[in-house]
Amino acid sequence: MSGSDIAIITSVTNPRVKRLVALRNRRLRDREQVCLVEGYNELAHAVSTGVAPIEVYLCPDLIDDDPLGLAARLGELAPVFHLSRPAFEKAAYREGADGWLAVIPTVETGLDQIALDSNPLVVVCGSVEKPGNLGAILRTADAAGAVAVVSVDPVTDWGNPNVIRASKGAVFSVRVASASTADFLAWAHSNGLSTVATTPAATDYVTDLDLSGPTAILVGSEKHGLSAELLEKADRTAKLPMYGHVDSLNVAVSAGITIYEAVRQRRAVEPTA
Repeated sequence: MSGSDIAIITSVTNPRVKRLVALRNRRLRDREQVCLVEGYNELAHAVSTGVAPIEVYLCPDLIDDDPLGLAARLGELAPVFHLSRPAFEKAAYREGADGWLAVIPTVETGLDQIALDSNPLVVVCGSVEKPGNLGAILRTADAAGAVAVVSVDPVTDWGNPNVIRASKGAVFSVRVASASTADFLAWAHSNGLSTVATTPAATDYVTDLDLSGPTAILVGSEKHGLSAELLEKADRTAKLPMYGHVDSLNVAVSAGITIYEAVRQRRAVEPTA
């Protein structure tokens, strides 16, 4: 690593280290309007989408390689601080830290920030609790080309470090939003989106429905599924085929299957060259 002239913070009680630890708390993140990005790939993806870090923290003892020249790029964007291994591992929120961490501005989460294309696919998470599930859904949405992921009546914030980690940084390349049920339904209606609520109680399978037009796919919380209001006011309901003994799937898995059924249908109706 370059930058050997930068003083290394070695104390685990250094104020900067303590602040990084404190930013695991959602209230502090919300108050300061910042979040944490940890990991080389996640940070590189954030920067590639135009994110400008506020502060960067590197651990030379943990960094093996920098094939993208990320350290130099970060040095052009924000102050860079070097941490000793013990100090970095204290600040890091995940095991197996790779030596890359940054404080960045919080992502915009307003519905009005979403720019819909001519045939949008939107994924809606109703009170999904686990950051890992929310991040995994976002990662799938990015891969499938969805224009946005909306968290309705959110339990977990988009700046949660584990959401960012599980999404592999997709929170920076897919527009995300948070909204109440009423605001989401009004927004979906005004934008001509057909809302499809996933529930085991549905009559139709997802493969029975036309998902090739402007569509919002709704998935619910891990424990309770979608709220009664979302189920009642959705345009359509759908379920997945279940042939085994278990009666449900992980919400991120269910979302992924449904999202890619929409992708399959959209590819089938795409005009050929």
